[in-house]
Order: sequence, then C-alpha cells, then structure tokens
Amino acid sequence: MQPSRDETSSASTDFAEFPGSTITPDVSVIVPARNEEVCIGACLESLFMQDGVLCEIIVVDDGSTDRTAEIAKSFRDVRVVEAGPLPRGWSGKSNAAAAGARIARGRWLLFTDADTVHLPGSLARALAEIKEHGAALLSYSPQQELHGVVQRAVMPVIFAELASSYRPKEVCDPNCAAAAANGQYLLISRAAYDALGGHAAIAHTLLEDVELAAAAKRRGGRLRFRYGGDAVVTRMYRSFAQLREGWTKNLVLLFPSPTRLALVRLAEFLAIVGGATVVVVTPRTRTTTFLAGAATLVVFARFLRRIGKAHAGVVSTALSLFGLPLFSYLLLRSRLYYKWNRVTWKGRRYAMPQPGHDAAAAAARSACPATGE
Repeated sequence: MQPSRDETSSASTDFAEFPGSTITPDVSVIVPARNEEVCIGACLESLFMQDGVLCEIIVVDDGSTDRTAEIAKSFRDVRVVEAGPLPRGWSGKSNAAAAGARIARGRWLLFTDADTVHLPGSLARALAEIKEHGAALLSYSPQQELHGVVQRAVMPVIFAELASSYRPKEVCDPNCAAAAANGQYLLISRAAYDALGGHAAIAHTLLEDVELAAAAKRRGGRLRFRYGGDAVVTRMYRSFAQLREGWTKNLVLLFPSPTRLALVRLAEFLAIVGGATVVVVTPRTRTTTFLAGAATLVVFARFLRRIGKAHAGVVSTALSLFGLPLFSYLLLRSRLYYKWNRVTWKGRRYAMPQPGHDAAAAAARSACPATGE
C-alpha cells in the first residue's frame, strides 16, 4: 500500500522545486519507465526518503500503456515527461534516458530503473563515494530480490558469472581496459556524460550500461563499480516469461562465447550430479568411490566459490546447482534469437547486428594486469 503522495514528498526538504527553480540540484535522478505500474510507486517512495542531497526526480514515460505515468504524476515534485517516438536505430531505454538527461539540471545524473528500491541515505553515500574515489561514473550491482524456485535457481548463476567475467577490481583499475556498469544504478557526472556524447553516442545498443562505462573509461574517466546491496534492491522479473525475454536480450552481449559457455556449464552440472550419483547410488570399489567423490567435491567446491559472488543467500545458493542447465538454455536461446533476428523487449522488436562485434563488451573483457583477485 502506498502512503499519501503529499505526505511522502512534503516530508522531505531536500528536493528541488520545478519548473522554474533557479537552484541547481546536486543530483538529477532519471527513471526511464515503460509499463512499470507494479513497481514505480515503491521506487519513487524510496527516492523521496533520501536526505542530505538536493535532487530532482524525473520519470520518463516510454510509451507506457498502463498506469505508470498516472502513478508517477501522483507524486508531488516529480517531473514526468514523455520519451517521444523511438528514433530509428535507438533502443527504447537509451531514448528514454536521453530524454530525461536533456531536461536534467543536476551536476550529477543518476540513471535508475523503476524496479529499484533505494535504501535510506544511499544517495548521499553514493555521492560521497564517487567523490572520494575521484570517479566519473559509479555503478552498483543491486541486491536481487528473488521469488520462486526458478528465479532462486538461475539468477545466482547468472550474477555469479557476471561477477567472474566483469571483475570489479579490474573495472575500478584505471590501468585496465575492463569496463562494466549496471543500468539499474548508474551515477555519472554531468560533465563526463556530456563529454562522451550522452546516450546518443550509444543509441544503437541494448547493452547501454556497459557501453556508457566503456565510453567514459576510454576518455580517461575513472570507474567505481561494486556490489551495492547496502544501497539498492531490485526485483527484476515477476514471471518466467519476463525473465526469459530479459536474459535472451542481454546474455549474448555480455559473454563472448555463449555457446561454449552454455556447454561448459551444462558439463559442470552433469559432472556434479553424475559424480554424486556414482558415489551414492552405484558404489563399486573403495578406490572408485574415493576418486569419484574427490573429483565431484573439487568441481562442486569451485562451483560454490563462484556462486558466492552472487550474494544470493543460503536458499538460493542451495538451489543454484539446478540453475546451471537453465542458464545454458538461456544462453543458447539468446544466441539463436540474435541469429534469427527475433530479439524483443517490452513489446518492441529490435533488429540487432550479429553479436561478437560489440566494442564495449570487448573492452569490458580485455586482458588486465594481474589483480590478485
């Protein structure tokens, strides 16, 4: 249940009034939103609970057909604008983000998704963190709110793989070409954003967060990237159909060899389950049992070490073994849908180039000096 909009917004004294205010906000919070009536209210409520930072909140309605715009307008001091027609060659989110940035007045821009909930004081802490590290861009990987067996099984596998492929220590290293960001929480200085050309410079991609980070780093900007469960929580998907469509859109862009990775993770699953079966169900000799058990434990231990990077909790970590074949399925589906030119997201179909030529993804995976991870 949502509290009174007037009570929510009037409780804060740190939000710039508009239009026509002559005060420059510290941060412009830009929320691109397309059919987000289920979660936009909670997101805005959490943003209005922030203190210690003068900010403005801009919701960009990206052609919603539900009550997204109506709910956003019910919040006093929230500016709701239309993204407008989708230009040829643009992704929907980049177009909406660019529309918000055009009217933003803040020295810093926070791009955040409508399905995020921001913990109290997190915006002030993020602003202090980005300044402390002298970064042009800060991005958090939020704590994932997971529901149902399928989400609890497969989401930790995906985020563990991302954490292994896009290592925060390398991303934060200015001497390393690796770049990454999570579009659910991306804070960038206005100066850096304008210098790299904003979202217009990356309009073509569905991986706009990584592209933006790579572009900023190529221009000499320092990145700050880490797990941000202390700042923001998100529930990405509310059904298996949403999960499948979302990861079909993203996975092939995030990993350089999706087919190979799918086969490796499926083999890992079979090795663990098959080894355990040999030990428990069909023991033959002590030597065979010992060797099978030892090999299975080694593979399983490596798996658990990787899954730990997802910060998924005990239950989800326990279920994540069964997420391996699901992850393989999603990887292969993503690869095939790009090949067949059938990539869709929120009612839009995107004619995307064949994966494997993405400059930002390549930069994000570039070899770096030893980090001692």
